[in-house]
Amino acid sequence: MLEAKLEQAAILKRLLDAIKELVADANFECTEEGITLQAMDNSHVALVSVLLKEDGFEEYRCDRPMPLGVNLTSLTKVLKCAKDDDVCTLKAGGDGADTLSLTYEARNSDRIAEYDLKLMDIDSDKLGIPETDYDARVTMPSSEFSRIVRDLSQLGESVRIEITKEGVRFTSEGEAANGSVLLKQSEAIGRVPKKEADEEEEEDEEKGDEDEDEDEDKPKKIKKEKKKVKKEDGDVEMNGDEEDGEDEYKGGSDDEGEEEQEEDESPSKKRKRPSSSKAKGKKKAKRSKDDEAEELPDGVRIEMNQAVNLTFSLKYLVNFSKSSSLSSIVQLMLSNDVPLLVSYEFGQGHIRYYLAPKIGDE
Repeated sequence: MLEAKLEQAAILKRLLDAIKELVADANFECTEEGITLQAMDNSHVALVSVLLKEDGFEEYRCDRPMPLGVNLTSLTKVLKCAKDDDVCTLKAGGDGADTLSLTYEARNSDRIAEYDLKLMDIDSDKLGIPETDYDARVTMPSSEFSRIVRDLSQLGESVRIEITKEGVRFTSEGEAANGSVLLKQSEAIGRVPKKEADEEEEEDEEKGDEDEDEDEDKPKKIKKEKKKVKKEDGDVEMNGDEEDGEDEYKGGSDDEGEEEQEEDESPSKKRKRPSSSKAKGKKKAKRSKDDEAEELPDGVRIEMNQAVNLTFSLKYLVNFSKSSSLSSIVQLMLSNDVPLLVSYEFGQGHIRYYLAPKIGDE
């Protein structure tokens, strides 16, 4: 029996939108590790490989390996009945099961919708994808890749991808016009892996604690000297620690009693300010981390062992680029006379496309 719950139906909807024009019918292979799909287009030029990892689901149970033969057009129609933020649950029985049940639960209401999709018997051999050491790898914004292949597809049917020390160049030659786009190497891009991000956040917190301890141990004499200088200015008095990063301004006063009272504040009160600053720092770091994950990268990273020059069909690349809704980053991996690998990694897994290069005048 299979039971898999996705936190958002949008993941499945985007996956199906990306591959439905390449593949008509396919088997979703369900195992304890997750759900995979591997299929070729009718012309056997392109191959698509999808992985939805077990830990990418909110709940996942698969008692034994089982294939789910599905017509992707029909599944797309059923998924259109779900809102993007609906909780989507997939259920299928054991032997002899001929339907796949999809349940959509709305988050903000008591609405529950149930659909049954008829399964198919599809004979397909799983192709072994060999491990390849690619000569070049380009990491770039998926939106930029989409724009390039979409623009060049207006000029011609093919695109030549050249990777050299100069950068990566996309060139298309048509009957009426030619076009070329060059992307040069820029700073490293992409989300920081979660593990590394957590380690960096912990290091920042530890440094923040050390700085606070040092500030608390500073003799009061330093503060008096600071206040003395400010008093001599006579115009404005700055109140608060440097660590807060926020300057609070108050009108200057000649009343020395108030100044002494501020200096004689209890240690507990003085500790509250840095602690609140620390809390603000954490919130700020968290917001910036989330914002960074949502922002699209704007750089290009090129790793090259040797120059590569290959030609591909733009029609397929335009279809591949539809996966940009799943990930803000795309990787292109190339070697001479080897199929191009276009990879999109996202939180629940990945989708990878393999495209054979054009040879000669094909």
